Amino acid sequence: MNRRKTFRNLLAGVLALWFGIVAQAQELRCNVVINTNQIQENVQIADKQIFTELQQAISEFMNTRQWTGDRFGAGERINCNLVINITKVPAIGVFEANAQIQSSRPIYGTNYESILLNYIDRNWKFAYTPAQPLDYNENIFTTNLAAMLGFYANIIIGLDYDSFGRLGGSSYIQKAYNTALNAGGQDLNGGPGWKASEDTRNRYWLVENLNSQQMQPVREGLYIYHRQGMDNYLNNPEQARTQILGVLNTFKQVNQLKPSAVLTNTFFDSKSNELVNVFSEAAPQEKLQAYNLLIELDPTQAERYKKLTR
Repeated sequence: MNRRKTFRNLLAGVLALWFGIVAQAQELRCNVVINTNQIQENVQIADKQIFTELQQAISEFMNTRQWTGDRFGAGERINCNLVINITKVPAIGVFEANAQIQSSRPIYGTNYESILLNYIDRNWKFAYTPAQPLDYNENIFTTNLAAMLGFYANIIIGLDYDSFGRLGGSSYIQKAYNTALNAGGQDLNGGPGWKASEDTRNRYWLVENLNSQQMQPVREGLYIYHRQGMDNYLNNPEQARTQILGVLNTFKQVNQLKPSAVLTNTFFDSKSNELVNVFSEAAPQEKLQAYNLLIELDPTQAERYKKLTR
């Protein structure tokens, strides 16, 4: 399956197929940043080169590993960012941090990239030593760092595939779910963020929502929002907005069953600015519909949505 050819380098892809030179490339184009500003003043670290090596190791892990069996051209890779903010170094080779994970996908016929995932993980704790191999297997826990990276790689790919095909990312969501279950079972080594009892917005609940039948309309909504909404916006903005309004109404029904679910909240963390831009050109009645839905579904960003009432 090559689900992105239509959207990235279509002509180049067709020509390559004609000449039989389609190259196999990794799926992710992940920009990795290690931020140590929060620890520089109060922690003495003998060799800060370890952060450079850590950044390189994570970048290689995310960008050179083959995560799927699908064929990707170089221009089709999924753009994503991983910013790890180190907050504490409680022991040599042990790090506590928070991380921002963001991914996007192209919108057909434009140069615009729509954010698919914008998630902050406040439970990053891991051990790392230079030259340590990062081995990942969804069914076998090795290290917490490898588990977290593999988890988010599969989440990013799963959401990307969901946006191009209805529930198209299910196998990758399942891999992330398996990772969470295995890491959560490690009483000593798994680290925080993997267990249901720890937090309502952690990694466990993110993938639980993605794997839940009750939340399935949200994943289906990702497909409608992007393929029937945003990908058609350039040619037919009115119809695109109608499709997106339908998605918001579906989310309203889901929210009544599972209020403030982490998956729904994550959607709006990713889409709030885009939604304001999409409906800013709508007719007054449609704009009001969108505003009423948005402040009900995402009240924490009500001030931003007030732009739709002006």
